[in-house]
Amino acid sequence: MLIIGLTGSIATGKSTVSSILSAPPYSLPIVDADLLARKVVEPGTPGYKAIVNYFGPTTPDLLAGDATAHGQPLNRPALGRRVFGDTEERKRDRQVLNRIIHPAVRWEINKALVSHYVRGQWAVVLDVPLLFESGMDLICGTVIVVGVRDPAVQMARLRARDAHLTAEDAENRVRSQGDVRHKAAQAEFRGTTSARGVVVWNDADRTELERAVQEAMTSIAASSPRWWAWTLLIAPPVGVGIAAWNLMVNFATQKGWEKKEREDKARL
Repeated sequence: MLIIGLTGSIATGKSTVSSILSAPPYSLPIVDADLLARKVVEPGTPGYKAIVNYFGPTTPDLLAGDATAHGQPLNRPALGRRVFGDTEERKRDRQVLNRIIHPAVRWEINKALVSHYVRGQWAVVLDVPLLFESGMDLICGTVIVVGVRDPAVQMARLRARDAHLTAEDAENRVRSQGDVRHKAAQAEFRGTTSARGVVVWNDADRTELERAVQEAMTSIAASSPRWWAWTLLIAPPVGVGIAAWNLMVNFATQKGWEKKEREDKARL
């Protein structure tokens, strides 16, 4: 089974691409890390309790509704204001939040991937905003980055989508997920001719986006045909071997990217 990592930055159109891939003619199953991140912090979960214990004493509006009532859901905008930004305090709080959420989300992702594998799926889309940052690109056969070339377009889309955000809030959220053009370069470094890294630019309308997605999927399907997925399912030892080989290739590629970044910085 081919794992297609889907990533981008906030308000670049990643969710739209996910919805396109989940519908005909692709009809691919989607493992959405954002949805799983909400699931693992629902009231009563260990993640919820850890967040309330850490952030609650200093964030009066952390819980939605009556903060004194038992089991109130998290006030996500309030939590976002605590963790998004460039100050050292916000970076520290964001790291704490990630340490609470990420292990639980990884466990849910692994369960979902195994489930789709045993069902004989040709491919599954792993939708993770911080795919590279979390290291989950290592398990992906290919990575699609959805990006925009103009940061102003990204900011405008974010504020149009989330009207409650101030300009400062929007800028903090964009910065917290990194420059999407950097992610695009990292995807292309994986290999464009082999379709191991694909960039879908979303600076225009939905029609142009759908055309770009079609081109990307045609390239990906050519490099990993459906009969190959069935072969790996029928012969599990072969599947395990290919998965290990893919992991090694991605690890070597990651090290090559890190070396390139160090050399680029040294030349500045």
